[in-house]
Amino acid sequence: MSLLEPHNLPFLIAFGALAVIAVLQLTGVSEVIEGAGEFDVGDNGADGLEMGGLGEALTTLLGLGRVPLLIWLAALLFVFATIGVIGQSVLTSMLGAPLSAGWAALLAGGAALPLNSIAMRPLAAILPRDETTAIELDDLVRRDAEIQIGTARAGSPARAKVIDVHGQAHFVMVEPHDQTLAFNAGDTVLLVRREGQIFYGVQYESPLLGLDS
Repeated sequence: MSLLEPHNLPFLIAFGALAVIAVLQLTGVSEVIEGAGEFDVGDNGADGLEMGGLGEALTTLLGLGRVPLLIWLAALLFVFATIGVIGQSVLTSMLGAPLSAGWAALLAGGAALPLNSIAMRPLAAILPRDETTAIELDDLVRRDAEIQIGTARAGSPARAKVIDVHGQAHFVMVEPHDQTLAFNAGDTVLLVRREGQIFYGVQYESPLLGLDS
């Protein structure tokens, strides 16, 4: 059975979305998306119809909050697509024909949500605890950052690695403070300010360099 068959269209789309998430992870864009999309399900204000407790229970049931959002979504897409493709193949061999794309997506989605939630607990246990939510973002200002992927230019940030005061690694998006400069992968910069999820850095020669020379 081909993945390109019409009845497998929802699962083909899911695999495509999974590939997009993988690209976002590799380029570091996912760090900005996750930082911008953080929310507190328990704080809905006085006019929130008292849905905070229900929202928190629902996110716990689905496994949200145990792992970064994009990892949770990627796992859900993989489980959904895998169940769908295998299920359609089994039904075709047993009944001679697969379900329609709509019914197959509905049933696969119903099975994928609880299975994905179950998978989140062991996955959360093995993932490194290095999200930037562990400390205030402003605490990373005045610390060194190493450009990891891409070239940082004005208006085009690059992914950089920062070690906080506790020795934990954080991955942030960095642009040059001086808009005429550019930072390449491997460069070390000093973070001097932050605007939203973007940090701005200056390149300098650390006094620690050359001590062994």
